[in-house]
Amino acid sequence: MSADSAPATLSGKVVLLFALACGLAVGNVYYAQPLLDAMASTFNLAPATVGIVITLTQVGYGLGLLLLVPLGDLLNRRRLIVTQSLLSVLALLLVAFSPSSAWLLLGMACTGLLAVVTQVLVAYAANLAPMAERGRVVGMVTSGVVLGILLARTVAGTMADLAGWRSVYLLSAALTLLVALALWRVLPSVEQPPAKQRYGQLLGSLWQLFKEEKVLRDRAVLAMLIFAAGTVLWTPLVLPLSAPPLSLSHTQIGLFGLAGAAGALGAARAGHLADRGLAQWTSGLALALMLLSWLPIAFTQSSLLALLLGVITFDLGLQAVHVTSQSLIYSVRPEAQSRLAAGYMLFYSVGSASGSIAATATYAWAGWTGVCLLGAAINGVALGYWRWSLSPAQAPAQCAVPIDAP
Repeated sequence: MSADSAPATLSGKVVLLFALACGLAVGNVYYAQPLLDAMASTFNLAPATVGIVITLTQVGYGLGLLLLVPLGDLLNRRRLIVTQSLLSVLALLLVAFSPSSAWLLLGMACTGLLAVVTQVLVAYAANLAPMAERGRVVGMVTSGVVLGILLARTVAGTMADLAGWRSVYLLSAALTLLVALALWRVLPSVEQPPAKQRYGQLLGSLWQLFKEEKVLRDRAVLAMLIFAAGTVLWTPLVLPLSAPPLSLSHTQIGLFGLAGAAGALGAARAGHLADRGLAQWTSGLALALMLLSWLPIAFTQSSLLALLLGVITFDLGLQAVHVTSQSLIYSVRPEAQSRLAAGYMLFYSVGSASGSIAATATYAWAGWTGVCLLGAAINGVALGYWRWSLSPAQAPAQCAVPIDAP
């Protein structure tokens, strides 16, 4: 595909489909968060260890980022995206019909592995968009990701109350199949030439990207920290909300996911600011908002209004940092956008998996107050790292030769 045809190819309807597909795929990673207690009851898992469901999903996601996403620079992206989507249908069915906890964990790991199609789609959208609109397009597609996360929690909670937690994964399997067919019809079949590398060389070049691109290193560390804080918030949240004195239903708990709808607005607005050259300071403000949000969140057990305020602020900040990070890294190496996405999101996965383990263990040991202190500490480190990365001593070196150059 030529540069001249890119803007025409990426019509509003195609961007909308990108956003829808991303939202549905990423939702598969988050359905389990409001269902942990129901899964624990079904398979007799202890509350302190049920976080392994989230952890294995994130481990699978991390492996997918490392092994599958770089293929977007090597293979036909249309076929890669549709194939991953169809395999996701099988993984979701495995979760839905799992007869034991072992099968459940295997299905969740496979679901996470294949959910990385989201990153192939985001990188593809960034590649198709003209440079002047890249931040806006990434922001719009990421808004779909945010809404997918929010609706995943809400739909999962409602479906669990109406028809049991397994129905959530049956519904997602059906919707994923429909989206896969739509993608096959809509995505362009002719693309720019892929990277002139073998698969092993492609994976090895990830390390080279990290060595040569400071913006990738900095933004990957921030991704690890902010998404660790995110899973520290969301993974154990179902436990205090479902326990006395609150004793909320799955539907009511899932509705709290909608409180983060501001995150979708933050994603879109952050993309516009990134296009205007304000990505760094947008990130700093967003990181400060995330840190401050833990104060009202700490009052969850005595004030649901405080939780509502905290979740809105937290998700707004998180998604603003995420979008500005993607806008920055996708502008570095146009020929390596899938690998840039893989490297960046690999750190996201490490942070998310670590956060889920730490959150459930901390809740069992120190309750909700301990969880909030942990989350605030992680966000404090993220804000400090961002400020340190802007210091003159950390100024980037001259741009390196493209990885795919002969």
